[in-house]
Amino acid sequence: MRTKLFTILAMGALVITPMAMAEKESAAADRLDAAADVLRDMMHADDKGIPQDLMNRAQCVVVIPNMKKAGFIWGAKYGRGYAVCRRRGGSGWTAPAAMRIEGGSFGLQIGGSESDAVVLVNNESGMKHLLSDKFTLGGDATAAAGPVGRDASAQTDVALHAEMLSYSRSRGLFAGIALEGATLRPDKDADRELYGRDITNREILTGGDIKPPVAAEKLERALNRESARKEN
Repeated sequence: MRTKLFTILAMGALVITPMAMAEKESAAADRLDAAADVLRDMMHADDKGIPQDLMNRAQCVVVIPNMKKAGFIWGAKYGRGYAVCRRRGGSGWTAPAAMRIEGGSFGLQIGGSESDAVVLVNNESGMKHLLSDKFTLGGDATAAAGPVGRDASAQTDVALHAEMLSYSRSRGLFAGIALEGATLRPDKDADRELYGRDITNREILTGGDIKPPVAAEKLERALNRESARKEN
């Protein structure tokens, strides 16, 4: 009887495990699709979208869709998304590396239970922070609210001096907003779900031989469409 029960439980585990893995992969794919939608929408937010020239110059891009919030004005913030960087030589983008964001929320999110964020990494020093185990915007990495509009040429001081520029959208309200105090770190669990093995964000974002998963096709198309070239 005991042997039979053990056999039944073992068979059940074999069924549940693939199902659980499939659900995780589906969640990762859904987040990648959501990230593509967020990037597209923020680039085309009427005349107040992310400036094209800043997107063209970005070394890396972090997209966090559907961040959760608890609290009023100042409160807990949590989200999961992906980072991508330009390949050496400027020929396209790397595979996506999973990221987590945790930290304070700000006035733009008043009344909103969810918000989206995009962070542009402007230079090599900003990329070094992105490749670290954990960093804080406005602390370890210099960050600023990103300027908005079709062309940011009149606001180059902000773009040139900050390692990262951040944008947020909540209930349709879009703006450049300083996410100071927010902590970003690799999401190792999500990377494992997406690539089927233990892999670091450094390997993904600097390794030219890491092939993007099929689930990242929509995000890759959005990146290529919204920033086809890098200006110097």
